[in-house]
Amino acid sequence: MTSRASAIILAQRPQGETGAMVRLLTPDQGLVAAYVAGGRGRQMRAAMVPGNRVAAEFTIRPGSQLPFARLELERSLGALITEPLPAAAIQWACALAAAALPERQPYPALHAALGGLLDAIALAPSARGWVSGLAAYETLLLSQLGYGGGAPPPPAPDWAGQMAQLETLGRRIAHYLLAGPKSDVMGARTLLTERLQRME
Repeated sequence: MTSRASAIILAQRPQGETGAMVRLLTPDQGLVAAYVAGGRGRQMRAAMVPGNRVAAEFTIRPGSQLPFARLELERSLGALITEPLPAAAIQWACALAAAALPERQPYPALHAALGGLLDAIALAPSARGWVSGLAAYETLLLSQLGYGGGAPPPPAPDWAGQMAQLETLGRRIAHYLLAGPKSDVMGARTLLTERLQRME
């Protein structure tokens, strides 16, 4: 069985000599884990970056529960890897979704929100252009997973207020979504908030 989807790469790790296991967020299938043959090879290396948007073709082979995926790069954020603040934001946003979301449950609003946030990180001249989008994304994720309700709070008008919003969201994420074995993922958020605080 074969299916196709537009997807955002959330995480990847080596598998075997040249392959990679990848976690992708799709609009209709939600979080999908798949094996990419040659994912660590020279041709695929540029595509296998968290935050990149890809066209994914999934194939489930008889007797295998894990799909095989072929990926074609649609939009790359690889140029931001060397920029400390955007790189930390992309890493955190993707790692949060990879760790918190259950597999194979669609969250189209989250897929759209993450895509919008990544676009803002890529295009905004500074973090002041996307930090409110990060807070909105985190708020939506908490709500979609049952740990929030009602409308999200309006964006704070100043930088100190935005940092306070992120601090509150961070405590809720650590408590509800990333407790126990997943707590090490919060290290990516700590790095991001430390870098954001230097902008004050």
